[in-house]
Amino acid sequence: MKKTMLSACLLLYAMGALCGEVIPVADWGIQPNTFEDVTEKMQQIIAACKDKPDVILSFPAGRYDFYPDKAIQREYYISNTSSESECPSKIKTIGLLLEKLKNITLEGNGSLFVFHGKMITLAIDRCENIEIRNLSFDFERPSMSEITIDELYPDSIIASVHPDSRYAIIDGKVHFYGENWSMDEHFFSILTDTIQGTQVYTSWDPVRESKATERAPFKLKFENNFSRTNYKAGQTITIRKHIRDQVGLFVDRSKNIRMENINLHYMHGLGIISQFSENLAYRHVNISPSRQRTIAAFADGMHFSGCKGHIEIDNCLFKGLHDDPVNVHGTYLKIEKTDSPDKLTLRFMHPQTYGMQAFFVNDTVAFIRSETLQKTGQAIVTNVQRLSERELQISLDRPLPKEITTGDCIENITCTPSLHISNCRLESTNTRGLLVTTPKKVIIENNHFYRTGMYAILIAADANSWYESGAVRDVIIRNNTFEACGYNLYGDNNHYAIAVVPENHKQVKNHWVHSNILIYNNIFKVFGNNPVIKAKSVDNLDFQNNTIENIPLLPHLPEQQGENSSASFLFDNCTHVRIRNNTYRLSEKNAAVKCFNMRKSDIKSSDGKPIIHLL
Repeated sequence: MKKTMLSACLLLYAMGALCGEVIPVADWGIQPNTFEDVTEKMQQIIAACKDKPDVILSFPAGRYDFYPDKAIQREYYISNTSSESECPSKIKTIGLLLEKLKNITLEGNGSLFVFHGKMITLAIDRCENIEIRNLSFDFERPSMSEITIDELYPDSIIASVHPDSRYAIIDGKVHFYGENWSMDEHFFSILTDTIQGTQVYTSWDPVRESKATERAPFKLKFENNFSRTNYKAGQTITIRKHIRDQVGLFVDRSKNIRMENINLHYMHGLGIISQFSENLAYRHVNISPSRQRTIAAFADGMHFSGCKGHIEIDNCLFKGLHDDPVNVHGTYLKIEKTDSPDKLTLRFMHPQTYGMQAFFVNDTVAFIRSETLQKTGQAIVTNVQRLSERELQISLDRPLPKEITTGDCIENITCTPSLHISNCRLESTNTRGLLVTTPKKVIIENNHFYRTGMYAILIAADANSWYESGAVRDVIIRNNTFEACGYNLYGDNNHYAIAVVPENHKQVKNHWVHSNILIYNNIFKVFGNNPVIKAKSVDNLDFQNNTIENIPLLPHLPEQQGENSSASFLFDNCTHVRIRNNTYRLSEKNAAVKCFNMRKSDIKSSDGKPIIHLL
């Protein structure tokens, strides 16, 4: 009998499920579809699970409501969120908090969790072996307001306000508000086109400053000069505050976290942010709006900062975001002072990223020259001391290399993950599709990048602006479709499907930032002058067996003067570049290759089609 039970448990674990005691939340008096606040009772259930070895919390299918009034609060410093001036307090409100727990599964059975006000919906803090499955998350009043332009005239607009966007007309002006919050003068707006599947930057000022009158509930007239706007009838203006005071879901210093069959219909602030965590698997996670809204996430869909182990993103949908669907990176800290040969004071440099520990005892760190992004030696951390929210002091097992000095950076290379993103669709975002900077193995395959506003894939690394590390060493991009990406960069000779552009402001002869990028068996559907890839400071880039097709410009994109001066392939200070065995379906257009700061021997082409220009 014991052997049979053990086999069943092993089978369930292999299928992504934990084998343990099933606790129906109904046993604790929680029932679906009451519209009552279940926050406090859920905290009691979770607390009761602390000493149990394996637990499955099971929710009968239905709706459950979470309010901030009795929610737990914690102080969290979260990467890429807010500065001291934007959000001085780092106290976060959490609807569901799993803290220092092991072997817990939340089984939603198709339930909908609805959150009120502004809060982190779910936080997983210093946990291990946690699974969240078969759940949907939404907000009663999303912090994104949306109006659709029904009729557009030079001096007026007739618009429909989405029913989820609460508003009031005060002194002839429209004011949006929510559950214990309101819009003020600080806001950010994006124009979405659901027919074209595009998003472009716009200004809310012409509407905000208009004389507003209500023709009927959720039907407004705005009077102002709209002749110089980029508005079009049928488009939706989406408006939010720009302060990232909360995040959607937060995974912090945790290990072996799985999310499966999850619908995230709205997240306030960054979406799922995973920070200094290990082994994360997100499968069948659908980040897309509900109830005819157009936006599902205030900012990024999934954001990974300082993680390690392996990240698996499979069969996910990213649709309707105000920023990047996926961003995977570490953080460079600047050397502020050399306290002794083996002791350094480091500083978080970007305004929105600070306060985390960032380094742990026994982590391996690399020394990075800020101007060149060149790695110059490494060491092991023996002690970490937090001096302030911005400063850390670390001790090392060896002296600082003589080439490294104040102003250079330190990178935690232990806290870097391998990444596999597959079978996903990324669409309806005004920015990039996927950002990746990690030295571990990266495979990006069988995805569809549809009309991302900027590069579908960006590989960067910089020690001067965002301070997001680090150099890639092994990237495979295969069997993907890139369709009409980069339209928000059109006209700047910058609308490439893939960009490898580290921010090294000084180049070193015979030294490169990134290496070993293999791109094969992809389909590129491009417009304009067939922009496919641009790359800088890469050693070993192989582009083979891909198909490049030219498609018509999107209707809102005018033909640009001088566009023919761009190139399908643009390389700057790269070596061991190969372009071979590709198929070009370009009618009268050609695929041109331009190279800067390179020798003829640095690039080889066996296609016969591309024309190589060395500049």
